[in-house]
Amino acid sequence: KHVIMKTKNLFLAMFAFVASTIAVNAQKTIVDVAVGSNDHTTLVAAVKAADLVATLQSAGPFTVFAPTNAAFENFLADNNFSGLSDIPVDVLTQVLLNHVIAGEVFSTSLTTSYGSTLATKNGSGENLSIYIDTSNGVTLNGVSNVSVADVDASNGVIHIVDAVIGLPNIVDHAVANPNLTSLVGALTADGNTTFTGLLSTPGDFTVFAPTNDAFASFTTTNDVNNVLANHVIPGATAISTSLTNAYVNTAATLNGTDTPLSMYINVDSGVTLNGGSAVIAADIIATNGVIHVVDAVIDLPTIATFATTNSALSILVDALAYADTGSPTVPYIDTVSNPTAGPFTVFAPTNDAFVDLLGELEISALTDLTPAQVDTVLLYHIVGANVQSSQLQTGVVTTLGGDITADATAFTLTDPNDRVSNIITTLVDIQAANGVVHVIDKVILNN
Repeated sequence: KHVIMKTKNLFLAMFAFVASTIAVNAQKTIVDVAVGSNDHTTLVAAVKAADLVATLQSAGPFTVFAPTNAAFENFLADNNFSGLSDIPVDVLTQVLLNHVIAGEVFSTSLTTSYGSTLATKNGSGENLSIYIDTSNGVTLNGVSNVSVADVDASNGVIHIVDAVIGLPNIVDHAVANPNLTSLVGALTADGNTTFTGLLSTPGDFTVFAPTNDAFASFTTTNDVNNVLANHVIPGATAISTSLTNAYVNTAATLNGTDTPLSMYINVDSGVTLNGGSAVIAADIIATNGVIHVVDAVIDLPTIATFATTNSALSILVDALAYADTGSPTVPYIDTVSNPTAGPFTVFAPTNDAFVDLLGELEISALTDLTPAQVDTVLLYHIVGANVQSSQLQTGVVTTLGGDITADATAFTLTDPNDRVSNIITTLVDIQAANGVVHVIDKVILNN
């Protein structure tokens, strides 16, 4: 009984000590708590060197992942720094801010998800993302583990971590997320470092990253490396709020040339890519760009991909299908859907162009013509070569139906009836694996 009472008293004393410590900490700012810890002297020195004391003493609230002295020692050694003074102040500032999240988040509220730190991408206004994995303890960006959680302060909460969380690039974020292991595996298959090297560089990239489930259901006859490149938009950090209905160039190319393949982004209902892949997690910000997680692998596009995904070209698609009901010169739908066909150049009339044609011909629908007549019209819109707008020359253009005339300066096409079609300059060079599409405002007619 005496032992039990002694143990009980000891427990009560410990409880009282912890309670009093929490109460004391609750009256101290995050900086004050760190200053009082013998295991965070390097962190305190770093905060002072980066001139962040005032920030972390402000009202906040903040959630701070606080690296220990040992964590800083490893970080300095891994990056060949002899001390904090070797780190450029701007870099040190961003590294420290990469450990801070706005708001007070205790361990019981942490979930496997992305958050935003106070660090920013290359001085821009976009805050770097941090991947919090709670599947086995709490791991941050796959490199740092919470060893002590929920150290309360007057302006937030501190979680002590065992490693400094470096500034993540796109590859770092992909490696840290267990739902993107198939993507990482595909990028590095057979020792390939082309993509991991590229996506680790300081340039700007937008990456649409398929999930493991997306890869599990994907098959293709196309070159896998080109398919992977088709998920990368180089030269831009396109966050979700900046995306619009538009064609963009990807890092994939046409049959080994330098001509980039296009991608059609549609934001009418969420964000879809080439009509078959949807963004399910947006705006994972890295130092060199942004990742949007998608639910399907984006295979190399065909002419049919771009015709069927843009609602402004739906009548053209109907015309191709109608011509196929007869004995077409070209099996249209099969041809434009075949990534190994061609290459072709397609001058694609808009829906408005077809409506104008119906008025000219004084008919109510294309089905008032025969499939053979529609076939003859369509042939005048197809050239048996891949001709980008920069390659268009003034003079005769030989289509599958016959000759028309191009004016490369005015960007116009004149058919045998002297009817002039304007090539819409904002809708040119829509490059597919089997050819290129230029949108025009009038249907080309034969004699």
